[in-house]
Amino acid sequence: MSRIEEFQKLRPLLFSIAYRILGSVSEAEDAVQETWLRFEASPTQPASAKAFLSATVTRISIDVLRSARVQREEYVGPWFPEPLLADPYEDPERSAELADSVSMAALLLLERLSPLERAVFVLREVFDFGFPEVASAVGRSEAACRQLAVRARRHMNAGRPRFEAGRHEREELATRFFDALREGDVAGLQEHLAADVSMVGDGGGKAPQLAKAVIGAENVARLLASIFPRMARIDVTFEPHEVNGQPGAIFRDRDGKVLHTLVLDVLDGQIQTIRAVINPDKLGHVGPVADAWAIDREVRQARRPTE
Repeated sequence: MSRIEEFQKLRPLLFSIAYRILGSVSEAEDAVQETWLRFEASPTQPASAKAFLSATVTRISIDVLRSARVQREEYVGPWFPEPLLADPYEDPERSAELADSVSMAALLLLERLSPLERAVFVLREVFDFGFPEVASAVGRSEAACRQLAVRARRHMNAGRPRFEAGRHEREELATRFFDALREGDVAGLQEHLAADVSMVGDGGGKAPQLAKAVIGAENVARLLASIFPRMARIDVTFEPHEVNGQPGAIFRDRDGKVLHTLVLDVLDGQIQTIRAVINPDKLGHVGPVADAWAIDREVRQARRPTE
């Protein structure tokens, strides 16, 4: 097998490692590309292409994350990962770990870890790498990696909800929620929201966003029921779509351009958090991006028809 064939075979794994470390589709793709360049330039053939490539993409991702963390501290408003519509890597034996680790909630928990803790957690807990492989990838001793893994696991477990909804339950609830959204049904929306639900948007200062999180089932339901009918009147549509392994939707303008994505965190039979990614810099990989400011002006001008 040639180097390019080996690389292409492992590319889904490399992207999935990089995305979980970085929380960015574009940065993960760049890390994978840089990994290929180093693999191609290597004067000798590694004994294990998987070990070499996984270690290389991990090291690159750690370096990128260290720089990105400074930028994220200066980010305007809440920072969310770039939405991922489909994880290219599949492993039936670890499907639950893979799905959980790519959710918005899990990626935001990973933001609390140091770059080394995050990389160790991703390699060990998500992809089940042995500690010798993890140690080689991050450039630390096995003993140090075991300590990093323990700390990372403790932080992640402390932030995780105690009860999580099954996939089928999440999908059914999301279907009912989006049906109520289309109809502007306040009561129907509120029925599926937790009492302390929060709705938050990531615009990064580059798109209209909520001034602050909207908290409470009634407040969120009324806001959604008031906004979407006006958006529909200017031909904004949405298509339910899995986002980061969770129920979500892609909103589009009249020309089919991406306005924003929405993802629902479901727990104990109710929606706990609604997260919208509106920042156009985070949506280019989803498709051509709409002018959110122009849409916002149209929505503000829209009025309910006279009853």
